Amino acid sequence: MKEQNKEKTALITGASNGFGMEFARLFAKDGYNLILVARSTDRMKKLGYELQDEYGLEKVCIITADLTRPEAPREVYDQVVQQGIDVDVLVNNAGAGVHGFFFETDLEREKAIIQLNVTTPVELTKLFLKDMKKRNEGKILNLGSVVSFMPSPLMAIYGATKAFLLSFSEAIANELKDTDVTVTALCPGASNTMFFRRAGAAHTRAAHGSLSEPEEVAREGYNALMHGEVRVVPGLANKLQATGSNVIPDKALAATMRHLMEEENEELNPESKL
Repeated sequence: MKEQNKEKTALITGASNGFGMEFARLFAKDGYNLILVARSTDRMKKLGYELQDEYGLEKVCIITADLTRPEAPREVYDQVVQQGIDVDVLVNNAGAGVHGFFFETDLEREKAIIQLNVTTPVELTKLFLKDMKKRNEGKILNLGSVVSFMPSPLMAIYGATKAFLLSFSEAIANELKDTDVTVTALCPGASNTMFFRRAGAAHTRAAHGSLSEPEEVAREGYNALMHGEVRVVPGLANKLQATGSNVIPDKALAATMRHLMEEENEELNPESKL
């Protein structure tokens, strides 16, 4: 597979850690040239050099971008076009959340999260999908979550953005069903990445529960992407949770999610109980 992919390029957002780093490794192993996009230039350069040396990649392009900026998606696209690169695979991996009651969390931070989790992947998909459609070839992976299927108290904005991405991905996948362009939504559960710490949720039950390893999640997402699957939920427990969301009332789902997102040893007072 490496030989047949040596002229192909994968663009990965949030490529400096977590799932993004693992996706970069998987694509490099299969011979894809890489475009790595994130804010951490040094981390991306280190990863890019390592992968280029290990797998003999022809090109690794580093684009430093703050994808919470409204201008960033167009700037990324323009840089790719200026370098004459066709993106064969787009991985919209970058994302963030913030933990806490919505009436207490910071609005400006949440607006930046909506930009990062929703507007940026929508715009990148729009820009690169038009080119893929013209060539009638390409693949797009959008990172959803198991919370795409249920309300997520104490992470309300994050859960809502991931629900959007799942619906968006499945809709355009259907629109493209008669083409050779595919769209896949990857919906993992809680994983051993920097997400909880960055979201201020490192103290929650979810963060101290059973966590998936990012390389396993990325591998399952990668395989689903390569087979043109529309949706993939890694892990048996997560699959059961996603399936159960079709029959369990939303109120009960919300109660379960709130329990997971509360402090591990928190004792609720009577006024705060569901």
